[in-house]
Amino acid sequence: MLRYGFDTIERDGILLFQMRDGRTPIPIDPEKLAISSDIEGSIEHRREAEAEMTGRVRLRFVQSDADHDIVAEEAVPPDARTHAVSINEMPLSMTRAEGRQTSERWLSEARIARETARFALPPSMSRVGAGDVVSLNGSDQGTRYRIDRLEQAELQIADAVRIEPGIYAATDLPDDTIAENPFVAPVPVYSVFLDLPLMSGSEAPHAPYLAVTANPWPGGAAVYSAPTDEDYVQEQVVSGQAVIGLTESPLMRSTAGVWDEGAPLNVQLIDGVLESRPRSALLSGANLAAIGDGTPDNWELFQFADANLQGQGTYALSGRLRGQFGTDAIMPEVWPEGSVFVLLDPRVVQTGLLRSERRLAKHYRIGPATRGYDDPSFVHQVEAFNGNGLRPYAPVHLRVRRSGAGDTFSWMRRTRIDGGDWAGIDVPLGEESEAYLIQIRAEESLVREELVQNSRWTYTSAAKLADGVSGSYTVQVAQVSASYGPGLQAFLTVG
Repeated sequence: MLRYGFDTIERDGILLFQMRDGRTPIPIDPEKLAISSDIEGSIEHRREAEAEMTGRVRLRFVQSDADHDIVAEEAVPPDARTHAVSINEMPLSMTRAEGRQTSERWLSEARIARETARFALPPSMSRVGAGDVVSLNGSDQGTRYRIDRLEQAELQIADAVRIEPGIYAATDLPDDTIAENPFVAPVPVYSVFLDLPLMSGSEAPHAPYLAVTANPWPGGAAVYSAPTDEDYVQEQVVSGQAVIGLTESPLMRSTAGVWDEGAPLNVQLIDGVLESRPRSALLSGANLAAIGDGTPDNWELFQFADANLQGQGTYALSGRLRGQFGTDAIMPEVWPEGSVFVLLDPRVVQTGLLRSERRLAKHYRIGPATRGYDDPSFVHQVEAFNGNGLRPYAPVHLRVRRSGAGDTFSWMRRTRIDGGDWAGIDVPLGEESEAYLIQIRAEESLVREELVQNSRWTYTSAAKLADGVSGSYTVQVAQVSASYGPGLQAFLTVG
């Protein structure tokens, strides 16, 4: 009724719908009005105080042809001195021009209706009823009032409000241009969990990282988790699209700590871009990436200086630093074609895994944030994480000195915490205590396992005899963490 400007009137048991245009008033001669003790004079005029007026009117509605967005239009009188706002919501679909027209008419009608009239109608005017527009000067050119209420007793007491026919004429307002958004069907996202070592030192060491991408990108990805495949709880919403791709060439093993000048690594990205950086910037952490088989544990971290565009979404990466943050110990002889590449930038987010949830399998459902987790576009994964930020690095410089008494092994430990400070005598221990797990394997069988407290150990001749070791064997040394257990291993084959 407010939108289209009409009234609903009950007359003799019938509902009438009547437009509020006020163009054909019923002229009433004031001299012919009845006299009532409830009214001072023949007509009682009133005007509401200005303080009771609404300063501005705001109308909320559904915008037509605009993805059903909820928008608002506001009408403000030119002499408004207040910030008071009267807000109304309409469950109607309108253009913005129609919304402005409605709010302007609403405001104008409310301001004019401040003036009211109360008068008594004689029985001879019983045909006049609620909803009728009357002119109280005996002609159809005077001030017009709409009767909103009638009290029927000995006389009909009418309560009327002033109207102006002009406010019901729609103003000519241009419609706003609407940008049509094409429909994008929800597609599954591609998500990768990465259980990585500490990189900055400020992250939670037990929590894995999550990289998500899709083409097209849905604007955000929701992550739901649960101990079993039911009763899921939203864990987080990933707003950034990670740069993920697949390798199109093999990456051969290389020495850690020196520049890898081997053949470029070709990577086809799902979406996103890569950029070249000066080699000096790599020493400050630029262009850090992960390459792996897609499982949470098996990732080598490396950096690249040059990213040369080869074709649409394909880059050749060269000038590499391999095996960063202790991942040299898991570097294979070759990363084959089809390995997963992830650029480790702020769009790769750390999950909220609790420390008590380490190594416990959890169910994850990951998909477009605008959909529920039971939508077909969601991907279901079951993963468990070791918390590799707690994992000790593999020892280095593993050597053996052979003598008649046996083989004496020595090595140097590394640290996962604050290892970049060269001012100290030695790197921080990073663990509760210093301990190493030593394993001896002969003919691929484990023949001896010992736990020692320092970086030196002798495999005596008597121990060899007891283990039945007469030829070549392999020694494996891993630093032990009370929180994680044995870390990555260093290997040495003794002939």
